[in-house]
Amino acid sequence: MTPETKACVVLVVGSAPDVVRCRFWPRSTFSEIVAINNAWRIRDDWDYLIAPDDFPRERIPHILRPGQSLVGSAEYVPANNRFGGVFYAGGTMAFTAGYWALHALRPSILTFVGCDMVYAASGKTHFYGSGDADPLRDDLSLRSLEAKSARLLLHAAELECACVRLSSGESRLVFPSMDHEDLGRAAASRISITPGPLFDMAKDVEERLGYRCESGRYWEIAEEFSIERVDELDSLWLRAAQAAMVA
Repeated sequence: MTPETKACVVLVVGSAPDVVRCRFWPRSTFSEIVAINNAWRIRDDWDYLIAPDDFPRERIPHILRPGQSLVGSAEYVPANNRFGGVFYAGGTMAFTAGYWALHALRPSILTFVGCDMVYAASGKTHFYGSGDADPLRDDLSLRSLEAKSARLLLHAAELECACVRLSSGESRLVFPSMDHEDLGRAAASRISITPGPLFDMAKDVEERLGYRCESGRYWEIAEEFSIERVDELDSLWLRAAQAAMVA
């Protein structure tokens, strides 16, 4: 990307309480805005609403503006399969949306707000009140949220895309933190992450394990997977990300 080239900056919007900060961020900062589940209520200029098939129909907007689209499993499962499948990606919508955006929108900077996956012990867990902490559910694909974010970071870097979180507090995401005001033409070039040998090793381990499910419904066969092998793989992804960021 040359200095004259405008970066393709995609914003992925989750439902954490602090997501309200993005309500008045300039739309011109972002090429596309992807809202997850209820997050379409945060601002009305989103481009895509991505939600699982069991998301309550009454919570989906009844009227779409020109240019707005709904993204369901028919779109996001094949996109995730491009990167190894939903199980390896991590079966919660922040990661699902991230891989879909990588595949469909080809960003140079993939930013996240309201997706830190840190939940208060009491009070509001989401911008709309209290809700289920989906990423914290007992699920074999989510034993290490940090590892799954490391995996997304490296797959994005392989495509010359920088993953960034637009928050500065505690986060389960291992992405570099940046202020939205600093996003611009040179932002991606300032985030130097180069996948190395451990990245290739982690992908090879995934291939050998064969924990793939083309339908995306990995929970139907997850009893066949080894917890120990999954934990070892997560550890490898974390080491691969750490090595890439140091390099």
